[in-house]
Amino acid sequence: MHDALTWADEGPGRVHDLFLTAAVADRHPDLGRRADAAGVRVARVTDKAAAGLSDTVTPQGVAAVCTTVDVDLDTALSAAPRLVTVLVGVADPGNAGTVIRTSDAAGADAVVIAGDAVDPHNPKCVRASMGSLFHVPVAAERDVGAVLDALRARGLTLLAAHAHGDTVLDAAADALLGAPTAWLFGSEAHGLDDRTAAAADHRVRVPIHGRAESLNLATAAAVCLYASARVHHR
Repeated sequence: MHDALTWADEGPGRVHDLFLTAAVADRHPDLGRRADAAGVRVARVTDKAAAGLSDTVTPQGVAAVCTTVDVDLDTALSAAPRLVTVLVGVADPGNAGTVIRTSDAAGADAVVIAGDAVDPHNPKCVRASMGSLFHVPVAAERDVGAVLDALRARGLTLLAAHAHGDTVLDAAADALLGAPTAWLFGSEAHGLDDRTAAAADHRVRVPIHGRAESLNLATAAAVCLYASARVHHR
């Protein structure tokens, strides 16, 4: 919620209403003050009403009505990006939100949710992003081909995270990672579809040194994004 109010401070009119239980209002008086200063309507609600506003089993006693945060593809890629995360057909909102959070932490310039995929405004996705949905531009575009074309038009190298990629993500890949990069990640169950993987400039695999069959999507994304961040910020 602090991140939402920071967003309200920076962009008036984006957060419209804030609902607080008495316990939250007493414990965090700065929330009400900052909301009021940003022109946000503040209302006290009962615990029962707060539970009705939330879809969690144990609501936190605070809810907000906000303008949607996604932007169009051109806007997301408008600032000469050097690192972009692309989620292709990712359906799990928890994983999507976690990857948005990881992208933010790794310094990515944008996240693109492509194909038939989760809505970034899904409540579980919003919670899993831990505020990062307010920090990094997020675009949703159903046409995967249009996404790849837009990335290439901006000079980004397309790297497909692929379990059987011909390029191993190790020190030898640093020269490849130094270029402006868009990482393509596929669905949790099947990874990237063959057509999208083939359209990438390189197919890159994270080495598995133990007996695990594979890595979770969010974990693989963290490894790949931080490999790029390490080279970009060296």
